[in-house]
Amino acid sequence: MTLLSSPGQESFARWGELRSILVNFVESSQSSASPIGLPLAFVDLDALHRNCRRVTELAGSLPVRLATKSVRSVDIMRLVLREYPQFRGLMAWSPAEAAWLASLGFDDILIAYPSLDEKPLREALGHVREGRRIVFMVDHTSHVELLTKLAGTKPFDVCIDIDMSVALPGLHFGVRRSPLSSPEQALALAQQIKQNPHARIVGVMGYEAQVAGIQDTSRTSPNMARVTRLLKALTTSAAFRRRHDIVIRLKENGTALTLVNGGGSGSLAQSREDSSLTELTSGSALFCPHLFDGYKDLGCSPAAGFALQITRAPAPGIWTCNGGGLIASGSAGPDRLPLPWYPKGAKLLGHEGAGEVQTPLQIPGSAQVKLGDLVLFRHAKAGELCEHFPELLLISGTQVVGRAKTYRGEAQKF
Repeated sequence: MTLLSSPGQESFARWGELRSILVNFVESSQSSASPIGLPLAFVDLDALHRNCRRVTELAGSLPVRLATKSVRSVDIMRLVLREYPQFRGLMAWSPAEAAWLASLGFDDILIAYPSLDEKPLREALGHVREGRRIVFMVDHTSHVELLTKLAGTKPFDVCIDIDMSVALPGLHFGVRRSPLSSPEQALALAQQIKQNPHARIVGVMGYEAQVAGIQDTSRTSPNMARVTRLLKALTTSAAFRRRHDIVIRLKENGTALTLVNGGGSGSLAQSREDSSLTELTSGSALFCPHLFDGYKDLGCSPAAGFALQITRAPAPGIWTCNGGGLIASGSAGPDRLPLPWYPKGAKLLGHEGAGEVQTPLQIPGSAQVKLGDLVLFRHAKAGELCEHFPELLLISGTQVVGRAKTYRGEAQKF
């Protein structure tokens, strides 16, 4: 039995072109001073630009904070911020990453998760003292107390993370993030923070993961997707109302909020309707990994992938690629596996999946593949692709136009 890998309604013509471009580039590079090896990762800049335009369209009048976790390439981040003014600021996922990005000249960085790791917090606070705007996430007094200890008498900005999950009978619908799920809890923390003369509450973040991070349709679990759509319909308005109420109560009690962040690539059109938000967040839509095919309103194009070379033919119709793996994070299941995308009809084998050193595929005879050919894959989640490759080959039109280093290529891992 093979794992599901149906391409849906996507056109495969462009990815056929991409494969030809990559084959020619790899071959021509062998005589150069820096030959390209396999496996490799790539970005279709034409699709990336379409996706950026789509994100800004879905965001309406709200600015979009770029989620670095979903990109993990400084070159790509600079391109997006330069070409699309509606993308403003970064959402980093750790103080170490925020400090590194600040050292590269980035500003207006919101750290998405609280931390109790002293060394990177101290480094990030050092950049604050030098004039960079870095906002630290908190949901407990311990987070503020540590920041105060490290900052000394220097002021620092914090953002209160609130819980957006919904409790249903026998089900916690959402993710386990903040313990603050009511206006009263958020107000109590705010009052404690205000007793600190150096901590300034500037923002609230409420990430509706059960809306932004769960597909409406699924290749691997269609029945579960139907249940999810129903749960989204029943609970989204309640989650948005909670965020709105918390923001209003904080403002009524004298908290001057300049930043209210919410949403993600999978919920842009819905989240922008919450009048309490000052900005949205997006990152995954830029690369459009295959999990994001399941969002009915997103409409992005596959823009990033990786190439493996066929090196074995163990049985009729079975072709084995060198390398593989790249299993995405999250709840373990077939949807976390990379998806063979070109040639059309290629499927992972259910009893082997995506191996770390070799990946066998079932490929229909109509594909007419041979040893040495490339198979193009899409990763399940966006930025995690970059953890496996030092660079991304950048393709525009009919040629490779550049290379972008990933965090891994910059010797950074957060």
